Amino acid sequence: MFVNDFSVLIPVYSKENPEFLREALNSIWEGQSLKPLEIVLVKDGPLTDDLEKVISEFNQKAPLKIHKLEVNSGLGIALAEGLKVCSCNLVARMDSDDISTSDRFEKQVRFMSEHPEIGVSGTYIAEFETTINNIVSYRRLPTEYSDIQHFAKRRNPLNHMTVIFKKEAVLTAGNYVTVHGYEDYYLWVRMLNNNVKIVNLPEVMVYARIKDIYAKRRGIKLFTIEFELQKKILGIGFINKLNFISNIFFRALPRLLPAGCLKYVYKFIRN
Repeated sequence: MFVNDFSVLIPVYSKENPEFLREALNSIWEGQSLKPLEIVLVKDGPLTDDLEKVISEFNQKAPLKIHKLEVNSGLGIALAEGLKVCSCNLVARMDSDDISTSDRFEKQVRFMSEHPEIGVSGTYIAEFETTINNIVSYRRLPTEYSDIQHFAKRRNPLNHMTVIFKKEAVLTAGNYVTVHGYEDYYLWVRMLNNNVKIVNLPEVMVYARIKDIYAKRRGIKLFTIEFELQKKILGIGFINKLNFISNIFFRALPRLLPAGCLKYVYKFIRN
């Protein structure tokens, strides 16, 4: 019988919406059929009074472990530092504005318990606007390890906010590092390079809030970041030079397109 010997890791920074945070926190505690042993919340720098109020209220009813960073350090450092203080080897990720289904942890923890050879598992997501009753799209990814190995050479094979992983496997791969916007993707390819088995469960277990992402995914700075990411992935031998050139063409160069054009490029790639 599996037990609740797992942590939930969630970072928060000052620009988060307090009500979205409240919904996210409630979704991983209230109504969950399997509750975590602890919820590790990383304060990535000083927070607003409204965010602090939400956290204080939640701390009265759930096993919250707060880890504070004195300055805003970014997602990579926040997750790396937060992971170090997680008590459990099994760690679930959660974003501060998404909503988990009530049976998410029960299903994921059971799966990991029944498949000890798996190092990371993720799930599908349903993307919504305003409320989870307004689903606008789904992000379904390959489920099998062999398919994920191939898929990861071109795109991120996991929905980050859905994953549950073994802490030791993440630390062995070097933990999260700062690669702006790609902290998770770069971690997964390093883990795959270490022969860690990664799978996705073919079910929606997280509702992800739609964000205006296209304007934030373009510009010379993002092109440079994408280019450097591909160099890193090539450098560790996960992709070859042909993969590298293809990824620069299909992933990096579109960063220089207008936001409207980039939207259609992403729809084409995702389909």
